[in-house]
Amino acid sequence: MGKSTLFNAVSNSAKAQASNYRFCTIEPNVGQVNVPDERLNKLAELVKPQRILPTTIEFVDIAGLVKGASKGEGLGNKFLANIREVDAIIHVIRCFEDENILREEGDINPVNDKGIIDTELQLKDLDSVEKKIQRVEKQAKTGDPKMKAQYEVLLQCQKCLSDGNNVRSLNLEGEDREAIADIFLLTDKPVLYVANVDEAALLTGNKYSEALKKAAEAEGATIIVMNNSIEAQIAELETDEDKEMFFSEYGLKEPGLNRLIRSAYDLLNLITYFTAGIQEVRAWTIHRGWKAPQAASVIHTDFEKGFIKAEVIGYNDFVQYGSEAACRDAGRLRIEGKEYIVQDGDVMHFRFNV
Repeated sequence: MGKSTLFNAVSNSAKAQASNYRFCTIEPNVGQVNVPDERLNKLAELVKPQRILPTTIEFVDIAGLVKGASKGEGLGNKFLANIREVDAIIHVIRCFEDENILREEGDINPVNDKGIIDTELQLKDLDSVEKKIQRVEKQAKTGDPKMKAQYEVLLQCQKCLSDGNNVRSLNLEGEDREAIADIFLLTDKPVLYVANVDEAALLTGNKYSEALKKAAEAEGATIIVMNNSIEAQIAELETDEDKEMFFSEYGLKEPGLNRLIRSAYDLLNLITYFTAGIQEVRAWTIHRGWKAPQAASVIHTDFEKGFIKAEVIGYNDFVQYGSEAACRDAGRLRIEGKEYIVQDGDVMHFRFNV
């Protein structure tokens, strides 16, 4: 409940229809969202560039899920097809009472709502797993070691799903993960929960959000408590002064959306590095653990192909000394090669040859 309202607030660039009835969202709505990062603003203050470019993350608002979706109920098949294409799932779950907002499932019960979602995704995954088991079973029994290994992983996934658990709880890695890579299991995707509470519970939460929190923590997931209507109002404000007044009125330090965006970024195991020059100060998104040439590729593929070296300054050093030149003079600029693993906040300049 409230997912399209939240999507509109978080993206502020693509307006999804938000109404008081089911299946308001039919076709997916896509929005590019700036990732809030005070480090980018601080670097811009020091460098004074011509432009500032934050990094972005893509949010998709897709049709809601109901009981029976795995068998095609509601917009089930459409929902499940769309959700296969995303990297992580944010479940927006109603945690407030309001007789004016339609609800067919009876009393407010966010844990039950979560359970409906889990069950439908598990049933769909079970169908996908069992179909692949049928495909590889014969090859596995002929002694093909690769197929035999895949078969064992698939049986493990089958039992997990049959027991009412999500595949991500298996923490599959390496070759085990390859066994399910081609079937894009829904319950293998990382998940984040948004407890949509009423205004009175914005800062403290309520019994519904607390129950959902316990359920989320039991599976190692993060939960964010928000009031989606208030977030939508904040997103409509045009000036920082107006926003500050609004925050003060509701006792907020920042929009809940900032926490949501950062949490989604962390959920995907993403980090940010920066390039800083007079023309622009820019944030770039990479996966944690990427080496310097891979990081360079997000700027241009030629940077990776012709990578020679990277000049690296830690963010804290850049702020302490105030400029690239000062960091160089102080010996705080490092030359790193192809094996360097980029750290969150690195300020980088790549040397390449093509």
